[in-house]
Amino acid sequence: MGPASRRDQPQQLLLLAGGGHSHALLLRRWIMRPRSKPQRCVIVLVNRHSTTLYSGMVPALVAGRYPLEDCRIDLRDLCRRAGVTFVQAEIVGLDPQARELQLKDRPGLRFDRLSLDVGCQTRWHGRDGTQTVKPLEPFLAWLQQRPAAPLRIRGGGAAAVELALALRARGFDPVLLLRGEQLRLGSAAANRAGERLLRAVGIPLKRQIGPEAQADLACTGSEAPAWLSASGLPVDPLSGRVLTEASLAVQGFPDLFACGDCALIASAPRPPSGVWAVRAAPVLAENLRQSLAQPRGRLRRWHPQRRALQLLGDGQGRAVAFYGSWSLGPSRWIWLWKDRIDRRFMGMFAPPAAMAAAAAPMACRGCAAKLPGAPLSSALARLQPDRRAPAAEDAALLDRTASGELLLQSVDGFPALVDDPWLNARLTTLHACSDLWASGARLQSLQALVTVPEAAPRLQEEVLLHTLAGVRSVLDPLQVPLLGGHTLEARDGAGLALALCVNGVVSQAQHWPKGPLRAGEVLLLTRPLGTGVLFAAAMAGVADPAWIDSALETMQQSQAPLVNLLALQGCRACTDITGFGLLGHLAEMLAPSQRLELHPKAIAALPGALSLLEQGYASTLAPANAMALGLLEPSGGVTLQAAATAAQQQLWLDPQTCGPLLAALPAERAEAAISALRAEGFGQAAVIARVLSDP
Repeated sequence: MGPASRRDQPQQLLLLAGGGHSHALLLRRWIMRPRSKPQRCVIVLVNRHSTTLYSGMVPALVAGRYPLEDCRIDLRDLCRRAGVTFVQAEIVGLDPQARELQLKDRPGLRFDRLSLDVGCQTRWHGRDGTQTVKPLEPFLAWLQQRPAAPLRIRGGGAAAVELALALRARGFDPVLLLRGEQLRLGSAAANRAGERLLRAVGIPLKRQIGPEAQADLACTGSEAPAWLSASGLPVDPLSGRVLTEASLAVQGFPDLFACGDCALIASAPRPPSGVWAVRAAPVLAENLRQSLAQPRGRLRRWHPQRRALQLLGDGQGRAVAFYGSWSLGPSRWIWLWKDRIDRRFMGMFAPPAAMAAAAAPMACRGCAAKLPGAPLSSALARLQPDRRAPAAEDAALLDRTASGELLLQSVDGFPALVDDPWLNARLTTLHACSDLWASGARLQSLQALVTVPEAAPRLQEEVLLHTLAGVRSVLDPLQVPLLGGHTLEARDGAGLALALCVNGVVSQAQHWPKGPLRAGEVLLLTRPLGTGVLFAAAMAGVADPAWIDSALETMQQSQAPLVNLLALQGCRACTDITGFGLLGHLAEMLAPSQRLELHPKAIAALPGALSLLEQGYASTLAPANAMALGLLEPSGGVTLQAAATAAQQQLWLDPQTCGPLLAALPAERAEAAISALRAEGFGQAAVIARVLSDP
């Protein structure tokens, strides 16, 4: 069969704004039932974090009964399995008329259909300095830093009671500050049961507390994010929640849908609860599919139940059940029932471990997609058999400027490492510029070659816009122009790719070659290794989301400030660690007869990298890099200061995207250089080797 016709390519863009329970279940539905997924459509999920917390387990998490990893849904991996693009960005606004979702520090995303499931925030407009419970992530970070001590909690609803009980189990001394006389658990019987729970563990109640009283924590009901009401959508005046029809379509905006805690069905209002968010998911899935169908299908109406069962844990292994005016407990069996329900819910999102472990490795992307060293060097040797191969410098010398500076050029690029065009472009640009920074040069200009997937022209426009904006996110702070470039359309199902031609200038005195190194010099590595194995594991669905978050944070840190810093510390030779790994690029710095002592314990790894290598995961380029292990043989030129594990040696072969610089410095300047790098934000910079002999 030939390539699909243009008519079969994606024609519409569906944005899922927020990673709430409804959207998480929507993604799972598309994984389990691919035919229920909208066709001929690009789908993008936008969320501030790469994970979303299951709110039903958060109180037990606070109490210490669950680890964090049991309570979070990995949105990035869920999107990967569902064939959905994940964009990690903060939503700051919505323009319904322009059909654009506005994002912080990057261009907005336009859409054909938009589904809002952005959660809520604590409704609190009292004194400053009071921490709010929602959003949950800042609250949990705040709690980690707070010593176990008296804690004043403003609120009297179910969430406040359960949180107070959890904090007591954690070792705090909480007190509940009530606005009125009673708790607000839905009925007199429930209020009495709640007070019994609190008395049993010694949590006092203070009643009739006005908003002027100081509190440490606010758990006072919820409201939708302020940008929703500012968007012009119809909202509930008290909570700011978006008003929808029974179909979950926003009133007056048939192409917008809303569900979860940020939305309210106008004809059947219900309080924010995970119960309704979960049960709305099948209706949302069907109505999004019908809305995007050609011709547009009929939307299904949803009639949510009037009441929901509430199960509240006491943090001590017991729970109570509330349903209307009825209450039961506290009891251990109710807690076991709640625990089973919560674990079964979270189990729906876990990737099938057996499949992930047995799956054949997928070809890696990013810099790990480069050609191995052997065919590259062989092809170059055959091209010019009678000429000696030129030194493999990071950037080529083009000319001299009128002022006598050297004009350098380099080219780099690869298939997209991540689905988000903006983030991919930022990473690719930082990676490409690293060749110039490793040469001691400052960036002067750049041109781009962008290959966009086959799709409708306006979808390609979005990909191109966000790609170029990602490039500019690196260039603009350096006041460097994007001169222009070229675009291509990928064929036969190929995806996004970006290649860059970067130009820079450097004085003759500061131009750093890769070598030769000199006896007595030390080699300084600016940051950790491990991106290759981490992203290989992410493709297999076995990487902890926090590991990928940490890697992306490191990779997005520009190394441009290090050029002047290293120059001031006497840097004379330098390279960047990219596709051939630490040992492969170290080999390029060493002369044939030169000796060097490597310090294994000083070579930092990104979180999770060594653990994955110990389990046998590796980038698909790593085996080709293994020839560099010859450096560690007696005749290879590198001796080890201390023994190294097999995983450590595999780390040194790992191909890097946005990898560290490896700089040669006078030994006496090493301490000052490390201090300067750490002050610049490179906290794991370290001296990893000492040169023992001259060439």
